[in-house]
Amino acid sequence: MTPGPHITAALLSVGDELALGQTLDTNSRWLAERLFDLGFRTTEHATVDDDPERIAGAMTRLAAANDLVICTGGLGPTADDLTRHALARALAGAPAGPTPDLVADEDALEAVRAWFDRRPGGMPEQNAVQAMRPPGATCLANPHGTAPGLYARDDASACDLFCLPGPPREMRPMFEREIAARLAGHAGTVTRARYLLTIGLGESAVAEQLGTLMDRGREDAGEVLVGTTASRGVVTCRLRATAADNNTAAGMLDEVEAQIRERLPAVIFDRRDPDPSAGSDHDLSDALPRAVLEVLRARHEKIAVVESCTGGGLGAELTSVPGSSDVFFGGWITYENAAKVEMVGVPPDAFSAVGAVSRECAQAMAAGGLDRAREMDRAVAHAIAITGIAGPAGGGDDKPAGTVWIARASADGTGEARRFLFRGGRAAVREWSSRAALAILRLHLIGESMTLLAETHD
Repeated sequence: MTPGPHITAALLSVGDELALGQTLDTNSRWLAERLFDLGFRTTEHATVDDDPERIAGAMTRLAAANDLVICTGGLGPTADDLTRHALARALAGAPAGPTPDLVADEDALEAVRAWFDRRPGGMPEQNAVQAMRPPGATCLANPHGTAPGLYARDDASACDLFCLPGPPREMRPMFEREIAARLAGHAGTVTRARYLLTIGLGESAVAEQLGTLMDRGREDAGEVLVGTTASRGVVTCRLRATAADNNTAAGMLDEVEAQIRERLPAVIFDRRDPDPSAGSDHDLSDALPRAVLEVLRARHEKIAVVESCTGGGLGAELTSVPGSSDVFFGGWITYENAAKVEMVGVPPDAFSAVGAVSRECAQAMAAGGLDRAREMDRAVAHAIAITGIAGPAGGGDDKPAGTVWIARASADGTGEARRFLFRGGRAAVREWSSRAALAILRLHLIGESMTLLAETHD
């Protein structure tokens, strides 16, 4: 197998369960990340049901527009596993026509038999179909399962097509052994990414500050492409550089990162350079609590929490980070007003005067939590309190659902309370509240001040 030069790639997922939304397609994300690591640009993710005509049609369409097509799924032994038949149609240039005859691959058949020889009963006859391939296609060995992969070169489109089994435990090793090893360095360039994570501004505000750095034509001009993604209050600036070698790409990323930091001086809290050698796990979900904990750890300080509407969500964010026990003291879930009084000493008359969702109550919760935590551990230097109306019921004209007060009290004598109005359902309000609380503490720790996203003035 000698694949042709690749620049663009498309991914095709096959299966009724995927098309109907009954199963989440994790293969495409993993493959796109690995292709990116190898220097290829994925242009499209497509999903089709178990229909040979639609699978073949998708293969033909994607092959005409891309240098590389990788298809996953549909290589099993049952009647609804039709990828090998669809590939035969696509290679014959007749997606809607009858399926050309397949040929038996003796080496693949022997491998399937050997797989079942290790199990009682031997190979079921229906599994022999897994060793069938279109004429001109090559079977790819699968030491982790019974479904050989397939490779073929479509001369009409000058595209290389790979068909891999659907189960990730079979698909991923096959990709690394049969595809990645052959494609490494094949693009003629390297592509590297960098993620700059921000908190405090919305995606549109971040984009406005980035300005022309987000122009889509930059990549075609050989410059770093910059995009943004928003998730749970964190806006990630995604930088992508393509160059002749790693050092050049890294230098390009450094230059653009410096420009972004000048435009967003207070909001960038983390930087990630995905490492291809570490696989494709680019999970950033714990980045904000991790960053806050690292600053606290460097200052030899601990944090306590007092939570009402979030019900422990802020504590869960902090303890999602391994090793957080040396920084996170713990806290109190004070859902009822009586718990606020008994656990952290909120004055009982506060509720009749201003209510539980108020500046005064939030400040009293934070101050009381700090005092009681420091009675047990003098290293506790900060307490964060959250009280609000998560909804959907319980709000009014003056305090609609989504109204949240977040307060900070610190051992240096400083403190603050901020009011937010978060949009969305109950889960969203609770998540946003925890993220905003971390953002407030972070700003204090780094000596910065700014109005945060969704913050209002009472």
